[in-house]
Amino acid sequence: MPTAVTTAATVITWAIAVGIIFVGSRMLWAPQAAADFGIPGTRPEDPATRSWLAVLGVRDIGYGLFLLVALLGGDTHLRGWMMLAGSLVTLGDALITKLSGGPAKAYYGIHGGTTVVMAAAGAVLVLS
Repeated sequence: MPTAVTTAATVITWAIAVGIIFVGSRMLWAPQAAADFGIPGTRPEDPATRSWLAVLGVRDIGYGLFLLVALLGGDTHLRGWMMLAGSLVTLGDALITKLSGGPAKAYYGIHGGTTVVMAAAGAVLVLS
């Protein structure tokens, strides 16, 4: 029987999965919305940048789908491990944004905050 903490971690996993699919979709269909996602000088009107944003969009959609598969067909531990693995991706995004001279709100608030939430939810699910 799931505890309230496990249920909360599962809800967070659903929110992350749906959210990352949404973010990835926006990078594909509205790349101009990614102009301030953290790396200064990103020019979505540039074909090379649009291609790069498309790669990021596909990555985000794919990872969101992996989480959905774990949510729909996996057990609690698998969901936790998927969240922990995903937190490494968001940690990498935070580091890249910081090293690229991005704003603190992007690398601490967006990417760093997502990393902490994913790692915490993942740990709860793995340990339950």
